[in-house]
Amino acid sequence: MSTSRPDPPSSAGPAPLGAGRREPTAVDAVAERWFGRAMELDPAQATVHGFPGRETEYRDYGPEGLEARAEAVRETLAELTGAVPADDVDRVTVHALRERLGLELLLHEEGLRGGEVNNISSPVQEIRDVFDDLPRRTPEDWAHIAGRLRNVPAAVDSYVAGLRQARARGRCASVLQLRNAARQCEGYAADRGFFARLAGGPHVPEGMHRELAEAAAQARQAYHRLARVLGEELAAHAPHADAAGPDVYTLRLQEFLGAVVDPAAVYAWGVEQLRTVVAEQEALARRIAPGATPAQAMAALDADPDRQLHGTDALQAWMQDLSDAAVDALAGTHFEITAPMRRLECRIAPTHDGGIWYSMPSADFSRPGRMWWSVPEGTGTFTTWEQTTTVYHEGVPGHHLQFATALANSGELNRWRRMGVWVSGHGEGWALYAERLMDELGHLQDPGDRMGMLDAQRLRAARVVFDVGFHCGYRIPRELGDALGGARAGEVWTPEDGWRFLRSNIVMQDPMLRFEWMRYMGWPGQAPSYKVGQQLWEQARDAARAAAGPGFRLKDFHSRALRLGSVGLDTLAYALDL
Repeated sequence: MSTSRPDPPSSAGPAPLGAGRREPTAVDAVAERWFGRAMELDPAQATVHGFPGRETEYRDYGPEGLEARAEAVRETLAELTGAVPADDVDRVTVHALRERLGLELLLHEEGLRGGEVNNISSPVQEIRDVFDDLPRRTPEDWAHIAGRLRNVPAAVDSYVAGLRQARARGRCASVLQLRNAARQCEGYAADRGFFARLAGGPHVPEGMHRELAEAAAQARQAYHRLARVLGEELAAHAPHADAAGPDVYTLRLQEFLGAVVDPAAVYAWGVEQLRTVVAEQEALARRIAPGATPAQAMAALDADPDRQLHGTDALQAWMQDLSDAAVDALAGTHFEITAPMRRLECRIAPTHDGGIWYSMPSADFSRPGRMWWSVPEGTGTFTTWEQTTTVYHEGVPGHHLQFATALANSGELNRWRRMGVWVSGHGEGWALYAERLMDELGHLQDPGDRMGMLDAQRLRAARVVFDVGFHCGYRIPRELGDALGGARAGEVWTPEDGWRFLRSNIVMQDPMLRFEWMRYMGWPGQAPSYKVGQQLWEQARDAARAAAGPGFRLKDFHSRALRLGSVGLDTLAYALDL
């Protein structure tokens, strides 16, 4: 229960979310046309957003599809030059569109689109992931699922064409990433894998089992074929090194932050952040058990039967109860949470890859926001002290509040601003900011729960160090001392150094930690966006507090900032200064 007092009522804050309607402008029209074109080019995303009509289709992942999107970007940027902003909302839209689309075009022209292969965010997962949010209530819903299953082979073929083009241009994922992704593909396509379970589930309508089974068999064959392309054809001549190099890495950081930063400065900052959070953990550990180290305190927390959950049913129920309690405690006090925004479902994912994520509601909130937990095979015990902060990160006041606030702001924002733009530094930075905020608001008074929050902060700081250091070829910092955990101080980072370092700093079972380790090496620049984004959110709050003086209200700051949508962090700073 929070012990902090809510902000006092004030008539100076923003109007209630959803009140009034702003007249659309010429700039809105440009953004709307871009969003509509983007949905045409990516029917699966249109389905996720709740737009009917193309429920069975995929985007073209191959060279023609990549060029079609690039040409649409060029046209939108040209059109934007003639649109005159009518107000501050327009000024933010123009700033955000130019930043996002300009960078996307640069990445395309540099050949950094079309060859993505990793364990978390590439077409390997994307083609399958869309099924998680498809409705399964009516025979028509299941007919759409069957239709999309039949289109999996064409999607896979276009992806393979894109991978081959990227290889011809000298852009190819590493052997490690390719073979790991091939194993994922085989898992999805196995006799008891995702596609087989989808077609044989208990909720398939009578008379549709054969149609679903035949469609799923086509999808399985396509994924077996994709596994061979990844694990044999491409891996046979792929590089062994994952490191992106400083030039590509700088672009990737900009992509994930929406801000231009110096990787060397981020690396040095990350080292200091890690040292700071380690000191916080050491002080808290001595409170949990006199004389204990953080590892000893965590072992004691793990051994506490009152902090354990057994089985995924218990995990799902605990997540839902904690999420519901957070919504009840924060609605109307520190945040705006309207009635449609209160619905948040916590689910166990139908895969076993590892990872926890959030999927946004449909445009009309008929499909609620969802928190997903992909539990690795063999993992049956979970600790609440470690995961309380994760629920806040993915749900409220984290991603769900962020996405739902922008989505509910239909009276002010065009559709692209509400649902078509997502910047990791903004989104993940906010979610990490939300974890610290829950501590400040009194929701982590239990020492174990607070240790879990600090553990999450340590994870994010440690991966800043490894992600930047590994991809840019920096040397392992001696000043981290014991926190290096066996990584060789003064040497250039290797995957093995990274594994030893991460195991020393991240409390996670080996299957999930291995997933994280692979993720950092295969998705350069994304992992630091959490901690760097958190810092920029905290700086924005401090600047707003200084400007407002005694009249500063935290709820008003949160409402104003979240209503902007998930813009880049440079755009966020620009918008808050208007």
